Amino acid sequence: MERILDRMDEPRDLKNLSDDDLERLCGELREEIIETVTRTGGHLGASLGAVELTVAIHRVFDSPRDRVVWDVGHQAYGHKLLTGRRDRFPTIRQYGGLSGFPVRDESPHDAFGVAHAGTSISAGLGMATAFDAQGSDAKVVCVIGDGGMTCGMVFEALSHAGHLKKNMVVILNDNKWSISKNVGGLSTYLTRLTSGPLYRRLEGDIYELLGRIPKAGGTAQEMAHKIKESLKNLVVPGVMFEELGFKYYGPIDGHNLGEVISTLEHLRDQDGPVFLHTVTEKGKGYPSAPESKTRSHGVSPPKDPGVGPQGPAYTKVFGDTLIELAERDPKVVAITAAMPDGTGTTAFGDQFPERYFDVGIAEQHGVTFAAGLACEGMIPVCAIYSTFLQRAYDQVFHDVVLNQLPVIFCMDRGGLVGAD
Repeated sequence: MERILDRMDEPRDLKNLSDDDLERLCGELREEIIETVTRTGGHLGASLGAVELTVAIHRVFDSPRDRVVWDVGHQAYGHKLLTGRRDRFPTIRQYGGLSGFPVRDESPHDAFGVAHAGTSISAGLGMATAFDAQGSDAKVVCVIGDGGMTCGMVFEALSHAGHLKKNMVVILNDNKWSISKNVGGLSTYLTRLTSGPLYRRLEGDIYELLGRIPKAGGTAQEMAHKIKESLKNLVVPGVMFEELGFKYYGPIDGHNLGEVISTLEHLRDQDGPVFLHTVTEKGKGYPSAPESKTRSHGVSPPKDPGVGPQGPAYTKVFGDTLIELAERDPKVVAITAAMPDGTGTTAFGDQFPERYFDVGIAEQHGVTFAAGLACEGMIPVCAIYSTFLQRAYDQVFHDVVLNQLPVIFCMDRGGLVGAD
């Protein structure tokens, strides 16, 4: 049987597919991603978890006229397969092949080049503001993972977006599975109800009618709004985003393709910034994913059988040495920025949990946090990837160097790193 994926040359090819064909396409995308990435290496888990979301976005929106901005880019393998790069997908992350991340020069469907976390909403807001200034009705969609939400830059962008009120859709791909089934089911129903055009029209009509009540119209409107928000906030965890100026919807099941498509169709033409919370399973479809989300996040290519036994990796040696130093001196503490395994500090955290700090994707905070520790006599060791420490150059210089503080920086992945 011919694969549906083999007929997908551009996103517009999804527009006329039946519901059954769309579901088949999701399965074929997963098969293609697993087959290729287990051979070439790459970021597997996030892309597998975002398959239905990717299909829904390209079904509802009109890329490249509508801009789709992927945060980091770990989720974008399915996007590459659906945007004219299927034939080259086996070359991903290979010399002369496809990049492992969205790249503007690679495809007009890659609206913004990314590789670091937390940039999507800022870039998307800039695009939406430009469209508004140019009189364009093109849409902007930003897709960000729950890990990226730990970046301070994200909340700077959310605050600004809520202030500017430009039309954009921010989709949170939350693969933590932190939402209970009961709350998830009720919130899904509420999202379906409140995102629909009938509800929005009735809400506006009722609000206007209350305002016409003699002498008490304003008070009645305010009271009705408070009651609605209070009831909604009992079951929907979006109070913070609503306070920032977004219309919040969700959480919904990010693997229920029909539900995601229907919700995006309702949200596509809403005015102002909209935030959709989807819950997904990282590594969905990959056999080892449920047991180890960390291992399914990224996979390495198979080892050459002709290569003999190798010594321990530098990362492992560093991690073991850090533990030895901490055993000798109780003032030694370790800090990482959402990369405990990659920096070799996981075992340190297991042995010294009270002296181990994973600050999330927040390198700027992590460095200045270390400076504060050093001020009071601790010996902080900052274990951060070299490519991510560049995000904290100002903190390194202003907060550590100018204060002449004894902070130790251990930068993993410096120089040319084969696996990366």
